[in-house]
This record gives sequence, C-alpha cells and structure tokens, in this order.
Amino acid sequence: MITLLDYGAGNVRSVRNAIRKLGFDVRDVRSPNDILDADILVFPGVGSFGTAMSRLKRDGFIAPLLDHIRKDKPFLGICLGLQTLFEGSEESPGVPGLGVIPGLVRRFDEPGISVPQIGWNGINLRKDSSLFTGFGGEKLYFVHSFRAVLLPENRDWVLTTTNYGGEFISGVQKGRVAAFQFHPEKSGEPGLNILGHFLRQTRPTRTSVEVTPLAISAGETRLAKRIIACLDVRTNDAGDLVVTKGDQYDVREAGEVRNLGKPVELAARYFAEGADEITFLNITAFRDFPLKDQPMLEVLRRTSENVFVPLTIGGGIREFTDSEGRHYSALDVASEYFRSGADKISIGSDAVRVVEDYLKTRQKTGRSSIEQISGVYGNQAVVISIDPRRVYVRSPEDTRHQTVQASVPGPHGEGYCWYQCTVKGGREGRDVDAAELARTCEELGAGEILLNCIDRDGTNSGFEIELIQQVADAVSIPVIASSGAGRVEHFSEVFEKTNVEAALAAGIFHRQEVPIADVKDHLRTRKIEIR
Repeated sequence: MITLLDYGAGNVRSVRNAIRKLGFDVRDVRSPNDILDADILVFPGVGSFGTAMSRLKRDGFIAPLLDHIRKDKPFLGICLGLQTLFEGSEESPGVPGLGVIPGLVRRFDEPGISVPQIGWNGINLRKDSSLFTGFGGEKLYFVHSFRAVLLPENRDWVLTTTNYGGEFISGVQKGRVAAFQFHPEKSGEPGLNILGHFLRQTRPTRTSVEVTPLAISAGETRLAKRIIACLDVRTNDAGDLVVTKGDQYDVREAGEVRNLGKPVELAARYFAEGADEITFLNITAFRDFPLKDQPMLEVLRRTSENVFVPLTIGGGIREFTDSEGRHYSALDVASEYFRSGADKISIGSDAVRVVEDYLKTRQKTGRSSIEQISGVYGNQAVVISIDPRRVYVRSPEDTRHQTVQASVPGPHGEGYCWYQCTVKGGREGRDVDAAELARTCEELGAGEILLNCIDRDGTNSGFEIELIQQVADAVSIPVIASSGAGRVEHFSEVFEKTNVEAALAAGIFHRQEVPIADVKDHLRTRKIEIR
C-alpha cells in the first residue's frame, strides 16, 4: 500500500493514477497518524512554498513527516515535495522548510531564460541509484520557477543535476529518502519506470558521498522545444462531446459541427505518438456553468488515467453565480479542473476583462482569476490564451497600440497592423493589444502565454511570425505559438525565427495530415532540441 500526501493543491490525480497504473494500491493521508503508519510515502507538492508549509503545519503533518524521513522509511517528494526538504525558499521569505537538506531554494534569475522553466529537460546522474535502472538518458518533464542550489553542505544528497540558466539540483537521495524536481508521473514511460523503481524498493539503496558524474546524460542538459496537440471540444448538434476544428474560429461545415473524433481517444493517440503536452479547449464553456459541465470533467478524469504527459484545460474559467444565487470564484472552478486531472488551466476572455480593469487603476486587488489561481497553485499553473486579429493602419502613428510591419498588406494597401485582443470566441474585439495583454497578465501572475491568431486559424499557411516575436519580446514567461501550422517546415520556421518554447497544432494532427513523429523528425534534421 502506497500512502499519498495530498495537502489540497494541484493535480494529484495524475500521481494517484500513475501509482495505480504501476499495480499498487494507494490511500490518502487523512491524519498525522497515517504518515506515521505509512510504509511508503509519496509527497507530490505544487503551488507556493509558503502555502505548502502553512498547510503542513496546520494539519499537524510536519513532525510525522520528519519522523518518517529520519527513520529512513521510503519517501518520495515530487516538485515542491523536493523543495520543502530544504531550509527555506526565496518564494516565501521567513517561512522555514523541513530543514532536512542544507541550503535554500532560489528563483531562476539568469538572463536570457524564460521563467518558469516549463518543458522537457535532461538530467545528469551524480551517483549510483537503483531508481535509474534501465534509464537511457531520456528527457523528463519540469515545471517550476524556483530551484535548489548546489552547495558543499548538501553535496552528499545530490542524485541528479540539470542545467537551465545554471546548474541546479533536480534529484536528491540518501538511503530510501528521495525527491525529484521533475514530475515522473508526467514524464511518459521513462518517468513511470523511475516511479516504479521507487515503489518497488524494499531496502536501503547504496549511496556514495563521492559525487561522480556518470555517462548517462553527458554534458550540459538542454530544454526541449515542445510540440503540443490541441483538442477543441464542444457538444455537437446531436448532443455528443466531440473534437472539432474551426476555420478562423468557425467550426461548422455544411451546417454541421465538424466531428474529428472523441476527445479521450484522440488524447490517448497523441500520447502514444509523442506529443509533449495535450491541451483541451472547451469552446462552448462560456455559455454554461463549468462546475456542472460533467462531461468535460469526465474527459479529464478518463484521459489522466492513461495519458502521462501534462494536460491543460481552458474554457469558462471565471467567476459565476448560479441560478440559486450561489457565487463561485474562478479559483473554485479551476480547483475542480485540477482535481479532475488538469495540470494547467487556460484563461481566455476573462483575462481580457481582468486586464481592462487593471489598466484603469494599475492596482492589484488579489481578486482577479489570475491572481487567485496563481496565488494558490503557482504561476506555472496559469496559461493565458490570447485570441488576436489584425487591425490594419497606414502608419504606426495612427494608433496608440504597438504595431508591426504587416507581411500581408491590408485591404487598402495598409503596410502596418496591430493585434487586437478578442473575446467570446473571436466575435468581439477590445481596445487591448496582444503584447499589452501578455505583459499585464505576467505582471498579475500568469506563467505562460498560448498565442493564437484568428487570421491564421485553419489556413495552414504558417504561424504569424511577426505577432509571435512581438509577444515573446514583451514577456519573460514561456510562449506557445498557435494557429496556422500546415507543414513540418512551419514548426522549424517558428522555432528558428522566434524564441518561443513550444508550438501547438490541431487540425493537421487530427486529420493525420502531418503526424507528430514527422514534425519531430524534421526538427531533428534542423538540429532543434526536442524530446
């Protein structure tokens, strides 16, 4: 029996599903005694360091956790579960960690990198461990803004290191106590194998104080560019939940909603084909109360049972008041999605409203959907989906908005354009441009930008390079390029011409016009780092 410490934040369902997939029963910690009685304890932490430590203290978990670890009983920390082992974190000054390992956790501050680190990176093994039996140097999934720093005092704990900006601790182990900064439950088969080795351990593993690099991932590790499969999900006219695809956001063809497959089945196919992430966009959620949208929640639950890469869900994540007058915050809605299997949530139209309100006063209230959700789950859990379209002008002086020289001239020969943000599925434009929205959302706590383009959607003509570079230059968080991919060359073009971290496609993957494997094979020929 595996005991899982779920303190109430983030997607723990995927860890639970991974443990079950590996053939183990799992129970949740309900009281401090459950920790004391645990044979094997798994602590998957997400969110902020201060929130995690506060909840551990509130529930009386700190003393039994330390007792479990000091007795060298099997313990595995994941992500924040690793960071809490240290003495403290810059994320929450003055909040003590468990203090098992010397040193502090510090924010990435090296120039030229996006923060958070989101994606697939390598590891360098620094000592022998049975946890990595059969490991072939595959990349593993990371998502974090803070990292544990290498010090002489914690040298004997270091199991793996990873490079992002500089070198940091990505794994620790001493005896049967181990922790990883990466997510094994989101790292496909290699991650499941590592998790399985930990769960099957029955006696202390040999460790060595002498830290000697092994030829597993030789040299400096590198973050991979991500290829993301996007599934636009909605109910068709027959009442079935289907994956569809728009042509400049129009999902109907000959009067019927395009039906390109069932969401759970397509997601499983993309996992098998090597997608680095899968995104679900509930494109009719703005019409309904999402907490009653049980079919979409069930899609997440079923997908997370067999798909072990990150899952993002978007659509309708905003505050609601139901027909009986009960109020639900955006945090309430997001929490239900996280409990159902989502790793990240995507905010679209509500982000435009939040930014419009913020720009009036330049004062943070703490009540916006972005601030609420990032405050509890961390900024890496909040993706902003921007749906802009071109607005042509003859000269940059004709608008207050940031313009680009248009690669496609306007209808009257205009040579410049700005990118107007839209809401309600692209049907309504607002007086906010894409770069302004992205920059403001980062300031409010968002951790990633999903950048669409209505003009390119469904055209197969390639990504809107000018827009993508403009937004990527405006923020220091990762950017996902979306809309327009039609050939493998479009993926290499966007990675070579801009500094985005990921590229997303939908229709060409659904219709198998461009398989994911072909995209990755092409990127390899262009010497672009991939998983």
